[in-house]
Amino acid sequence: MSSQLHITNGDSFTQRLKKLNLNGDIITWREMLCEGKTETDVGSESFWKTRFDFLHKHYNVSKSWFVEKTLKEYRSLCNHKQQDQIILWFEYDLFCQINMLAVISWLKSHRRYADISLVCSGKEDETNKLYGLNELSDEQLLQLYSDRIHLSQNDIEYADYVWQLYCSDNPIRLENLMDYDNYQYSYLSDAIKAHLKRFPTIKNGLNVIENQILQISESEQPTSKKALLGAALKNQGYYGFGDTQFQRVITNLKPLFSGFNPVKLTKKGKEILDGQTSYYAELRDDSAYLGGALKYNFLYNTESDRILKL
Repeated sequence: MSSQLHITNGDSFTQRLKKLNLNGDIITWREMLCEGKTETDVGSESFWKTRFDFLHKHYNVSKSWFVEKTLKEYRSLCNHKQQDQIILWFEYDLFCQINMLAVISWLKSHRRYADISLVCSGKEDETNKLYGLNELSDEQLLQLYSDRIHLSQNDIEYADYVWQLYCSDNPIRLENLMDYDNYQYSYLSDAIKAHLKRFPTIKNGLNVIENQILQISESEQPTSKKALLGAALKNQGYYGFGDTQFQRVITNLKPLFSGFNPVKLTKKGKEILDGQTSYYAELRDDSAYLGGALKYNFLYNTESDRILKL
């Protein structure tokens, strides 16, 4: 008898998956590897140390929480050695796709014998809407499960390769990656494009997300910080970020707001949004990483959609 192990993208979906009564144990991958510094050797001591340092510094994650929630679950994954079918449940967005790459990279090294398959939600109907797993009905989830994609050795090697590039110190190598179409990851190309747009733009030193926060503030004039946060969450495209990630962006941009009740930009905030001046020098942080690359060592050219090294 073959046995199954499910690896999910987060706690809320784990609860949902339990109700579907599929065979096998469930492990929750509790990380957000799309933020902060990453190292290629997933699961190593230095990998987890790097991750804890980032989460502690920027999100006040305590050591006890990190051990209890992330490391214990990871150790549980390490102890699940018998299952020969491993099913990954992830979504179309950057948040999920980067976690997915890391998990596949780990499986490549530690579960060579396993049949690895992928359930990935995104485009589920004729509309332009992209769906998270929790937005789907039980019937849709079971259908996705039965149609799941079995990853070939080439697919696994490719995911590991993209993970290595994501963790490298030069994002230009990711930009030059053109052969997504040869592999079974429908949303990876768009997620990587979204990732590259997180480097500061030549135009004003803000990245696409920071510019969008200012744009919403100016055009929609939200009545409160909460309303601004809601609009940012709703209009984020391929990012898949949560409240806390947007809160951090807004905090970094705070000097550009004259108030939040209602939300108003300062004169300088408007000039930066219009590209009349740059905020690069004020934002520059030599400890800020996106994957393995220093965020402020590169600039994104919105006209050519290319990355430049400073």
